[in-house]
Amino acid sequence: MKSHTEYLWFNTKKKKELVHITHMIEEIVQRSGIKEGFCLVSAMHITAGIIVNDNESGLHRDIWEWLEKLAPEGDYHHHATGETNGDAHLKRILTHHQVIIPVTNGKLDLGPWEEIFYAEYDGQRRKRVVVKVIGE
Repeated sequence: MKSHTEYLWFNTKKKKELVHITHMIEEIVQRSGIKEGFCLVSAMHITAGIIVNDNESGLHRDIWEWLEKLAPEGDYHHHATGETNGDAHLKRILTHHQVIIPVTNGKLDLGPWEEIFYAEYDGQRRKRVVVKVIGE
């Protein structure tokens, strides 16, 4: 068994943004040389997440509207610390911070409509994602 680790860095132009990263993850899996195993994709910041879903603009709008309903911008107890991003922390809980994707025959084994996205909830600053491919 071997492993391969790379980091992706993001500094989004908007405070909230979905960044399509499937092609980046596919390239990392290819560079790893691993044919059978798993690929972990994990946002390494407490106000960002990883989503696997369809790459369709209407769905993306639905996701943002749903997240705003469940964790709207507003006044949170967290803001007593001097921060103003309480909603971003809650949005991360709703979408998760990482995913594990099977690797089969050296490729991501995603479903027919599945794509990978970096979800930024409090952007416009530098954050990273770790990608770890493990297998043989």
